[in-house]
Amino acid sequence: MWERTLQDLIRGLRANKKDESKFIAQAVDEIRKEIKSKDMELKAAAVLKLIYLEMLGYDMSWAAFHVVEVMSTPKIHLKAVGYLAAAQSFGPDTDVLMLTTNLVKKDLSSSPADVAVTLNGLASIMTAELARDMSPELIAMLNHSRPHVRKRAILVMYKVLVKQPDVKDKVMPRLRERLEDADAGVVAATVNVLCELARRNPQDYLPLAPQFFRLLTTSSNNWMLIKLVKIFGSLSPLEPRLVKKLQPPITELISTTPAISLLYECVHTCIIGGMLHGSSGNSLAQLCVSKLATFLQDADQNLKYIALLALTKIVPTHPYLVAEYQDVILGSIADQDVSIRMRALDLVSAMVDRSNLQSIVQRLLDLLAKPEAPVASSAAQSLAQVAGSQITPSPLLPLQTKSYRLALAQRIISVCSESTYANVTDFEWYLSVLVDLVYVASVDVGAAIRDQLMDVVARVRGARRYAVQLMAKVLADKTLLQDPKGEDSCPDALSAAAWIAGEYCSEMPNSSQLLKYLLQPEISALSSEIIAVYLHSAAKVLGHWAAELGQSWDDAYFQDLRDKVHMITEAEKAYASSNDMEVQERAANLLGLFTFIEADLASYRPAKENGIDFDGDNSSEFSTVVAADPRYPKSLYLLQPLFTSYELNPVAADAQLRVERPEGLDLDTWIVPPPKNPVPDAVVADVEAFLKPKTKKSKKGKGKERAMGKDGNSASNGIHGEGALGTQPMESAEEAAERAKRKVERLERLRDDPYYLVDDKPPSQVPDVDAIPVVKLEGMPQTSNGPQLASLMSSRTGSTTKSFDVDREGEAPTISRPHSSQAIADSDVALSTPAEYYTVADVSSSASPVPIQVTRVKKGKATGKKKRTPKMLDNGNTTLR
Repeated sequence: MWERTLQDLIRGLRANKKDESKFIAQAVDEIRKEIKSKDMELKAAAVLKLIYLEMLGYDMSWAAFHVVEVMSTPKIHLKAVGYLAAAQSFGPDTDVLMLTTNLVKKDLSSSPADVAVTLNGLASIMTAELARDMSPELIAMLNHSRPHVRKRAILVMYKVLVKQPDVKDKVMPRLRERLEDADAGVVAATVNVLCELARRNPQDYLPLAPQFFRLLTTSSNNWMLIKLVKIFGSLSPLEPRLVKKLQPPITELISTTPAISLLYECVHTCIIGGMLHGSSGNSLAQLCVSKLATFLQDADQNLKYIALLALTKIVPTHPYLVAEYQDVILGSIADQDVSIRMRALDLVSAMVDRSNLQSIVQRLLDLLAKPEAPVASSAAQSLAQVAGSQITPSPLLPLQTKSYRLALAQRIISVCSESTYANVTDFEWYLSVLVDLVYVASVDVGAAIRDQLMDVVARVRGARRYAVQLMAKVLADKTLLQDPKGEDSCPDALSAAAWIAGEYCSEMPNSSQLLKYLLQPEISALSSEIIAVYLHSAAKVLGHWAAELGQSWDDAYFQDLRDKVHMITEAEKAYASSNDMEVQERAANLLGLFTFIEADLASYRPAKENGIDFDGDNSSEFSTVVAADPRYPKSLYLLQPLFTSYELNPVAADAQLRVERPEGLDLDTWIVPPPKNPVPDAVVADVEAFLKPKTKKSKKGKGKERAMGKDGNSASNGIHGEGALGTQPMESAEEAAERAKRKVERLERLRDDPYYLVDDKPPSQVPDVDAIPVVKLEGMPQTSNGPQLASLMSSRTGSTTKSFDVDREGEAPTISRPHSSQAIADSDVALSTPAEYYTVADVSSSASPVPIQVTRVKKGKATGKKKRTPKMLDNGNTTLR
């Protein structure tokens, strides 16, 4: 009978590529029959074919017992197939591994050829149980007479020490002896094992440092030297005296070796071992940097990669040495290999300081700018482009991938904001960089740009005027509103621009110009969160501008004021019916305020229309009106106190940590515990009765019989009466009393709730206006002419020296401890000291506030018509209730 060999299987796979699964299924059926044969040659051939199929991804765990059978054959070429199959397919959970212990022990005591095959296979199937059982035999084989057996036994000992660390005390003396072995292969194998073990626990291998140093200075094997240098890289941080001892041989290796791999390992060991510190380390660091710089200009991409990787680790200790090759490093950012670009980007980010930040960021921005399309210089070239001829691509084309552009944009922001802008010297430049990113990034980094814009403007007072003017240009650019929800846009940056324009509109010479940008119709395409910021900022701008008009009021401003109030009112009306709750709530609230302002402006009459000459001498009754009424609409100062009462400052990073948790606070307990008992049936009945429709009553007594029950009782006696619902029984006296009690408790509970208005007065009682308490309004503006608007604007636009003082700490709460007398004394001192940023104007020194008229409504006696009579409160003050 003819059997298929491994070569036949491979040829069949290549010939049946269209129906490979069918061919393999047929081959596996043949293997299942062959592997059960008593002919060991045929069984081994079947296992060899399974090994090949297993490398293609097919399972062969079902043949594990047959593999053990092939491992036990006395023929060396078949035994090698068995151990190869075991190394390929056996795992820690393989059941037949328990059957291999005696088999391996028997093979280790056999001929040297069998021992070599067994050790090769044992290294791949080692488990904790095998390591425990086989360690005596393997330790004895470290002194085998044949070098190739000793070398294999040493390599197997690494797996034994990993699986069973308890045998380390028995193995280490033998490994120390093998470092002095006469065979170079055995020494190299020992160094390799110790190198891997030292990476796991270097403290245990410090006593071997003298032998390692002797091998480092005497060996010429580059492969073993690499392992020795790695060992010293692990040992040097634990023993500082090794640093001085290793500097001469390491320096000689770096200067003389032609092996690139050995050179890199020496440089890496110098970095992680602390050999570059001190006066002697500076010369070694300069040597390392000069060697690595030559790799950057090499055509081999692998050398560029390892050079960039090593220079990134040297920069933190010797930045001035790496800065000498800044141009070469920046050239690697535009490399075609993405791995080299990313390593160069890491190195450039680590090189940034106050002196080179702007040049590096400008280079990164140039990479983000889209390359111009090549212009054909002739008609033939144009036709070639249309025909699809090959044209040399621009070197920047690979940089246009979104992932790399996102990495560039994020890296620009991270290097500038590092350590709270420690490297930024010109914040106006940084603000312009953030705006440039909005246009050239072509990826969505709007959230990061938004946070940076708001943080910089809040921290740096000297940059606020420039920031508001810059944000005005951003808001005026309609190209940013064309596709605000696209993947390549940065809509969140518009949110920051609107917030800055509204919060710091006082820095704008003519703040009213911002209204047309904040209320343009195109903003409807933005997200609801950004629209809400736009509407809120528009109210801030109008409030500030109106307050400025009030300080130097002229009747010529009246029409412009009405137009802008009408414009913002129409915008709020459009968004008051928005589907988004946040936009709808803000628009509705602001609409109520601006409706009041419109009403006040409608009732205002300029002085010329009233026939009053403020410049003349009026001793008539109009002088009293002039003294009482201001020359400007009173609603000009309505909005500004709502937004400018307190200045927004950055919050310290540890502000929340400084707030101590009150004693006895348990965040896991219920604030309002749930009811222990289920809802009573009476409450359910009340709810059901309330939800059912009530019987309609006739207006003029018609249908009175319909509203009465059969027994003549009125349906209004209770919601449980039959006349009201028809099916509900009459409410008992106990139920009525219980319901009344619940109502009283509910009203008492809601009386102090700020979200509920409870009217506990009888409906017939008319409120007495004179009984309303008088509350003095703080912070009212001066009614006198005050400083003129022109002088105010000139003082703001005057030329002053720019100073960028960054508030890096932020505000943090001052913790006072009432139980400590010393803390109380400290808090009193702190309260007596005026705050630096929060100053309150002296109300007593300002002019008396403008009196506000309150209209009291009275009913006529006979006709019931309302009569409006003006009532002036004392001292011109009004009340807030």
